[in-house]
Amino acid sequence: MKLTSVLASAALVSFFTFSSDVPLKVINPSLAQVSAQETNGTTNLTVDQKIAAITANKGKPESAQMMREYFPKELSPIGIQPGGAGMVVNLYSKTSNVTFSLCTNFDVVVAVKKGKVTKFPANEVK
Repeated sequence: MKLTSVLASAALVSFFTFSSDVPLKVINPSLAQVSAQETNGTTNLTVDQKIAAITANKGKPESAQMMREYFPKELSPIGIQPGGAGMVVNLYSKTSNVTFSLCTNFDVVVAVKKGKVTKFPANEVK
């Protein structure tokens, strides 16, 4: 009896998790328009302007979110090293040729450099 209720609960959770996006857009089509407008706002910036904005907010909570918005599906991990409050992950964008160092504990960008950098100097990622 207990196993069947656990399986039923898991099935319901997975159903709502995978299908939760569809009903919202069907019920409220303006949600799709809002997300499209946000995406268009970030594409008007050049790569150098995006990098400058992230660099200006380095160490602040919004820096990691900006990185994800400005470089969606472009970032791939190329290195891990000690830094920040624990470990940092170095993420490279081949399209934009820039490397970001992301502190995983606080979810903030701690270093940015043009080119592919597998390991930043220790004083840059502290």
